[in-house]
Amino acid sequence: MEHQQYRLIFKHVDQPDYSNDIECYIKNGGYEDLKKAVGMQPEAICQEVLDSGVRGRGGAGFPAGMKWKFLDRKSGKPIYLICNADESEPGTFKDRQIIHQDPHQLIEGMMCAAYAIQAKLAFIYIRGEFYEGYQILERAIEEARNKNFLGDDILGSGYSCDIIVHRGAGAYICGE
Repeated sequence: MEHQQYRLIFKHVDQPDYSNDIECYIKNGGYEDLKKAVGMQPEAICQEVLDSGVRGRGGAGFPAGMKWKFLDRKSGKPIYLICNADESEPGTFKDRQIIHQDPHQLIEGMMCAAYAIQAKLAFIYIRGEFYEGYQILERAIEEARNKNFLGDDILGSGYSCDIIVHRGAGAYICGE
């Protein structure tokens, strides 16, 4: 029996007429999941992620939805969402490819996750050497902000969150 592959993250990679601007992303169904998310209760999104079986990529494979449910949203303490796009492991290039080819997919995913955990601020940590990727992200964030997909009162939902891109200054690995 042949299995059909469905690309979730790299679904636009082989699309010849695809560009990384917001209009192309929207034309291809972009930001529809964010529209759906801000119409849901944050706890329902956490449960949906838990039910999906999505797991973290940090080695332990911990269920993402479970991790989100552990957050104390009532403490009054700030909650942040962090996207590590440093790509510091030798031979990896996935972060760069996502940033260059589909930055709005990254932004939309972050905003859905931020809403689910009720973060008011999100960060993308990127290698300092990836200056072109940094510029692409800054442009994409501004495009998303101008369309009310991030910033104040996202899509009239009453929820506000923004994204800051932070460029790293190089890694100090293994005490070398």
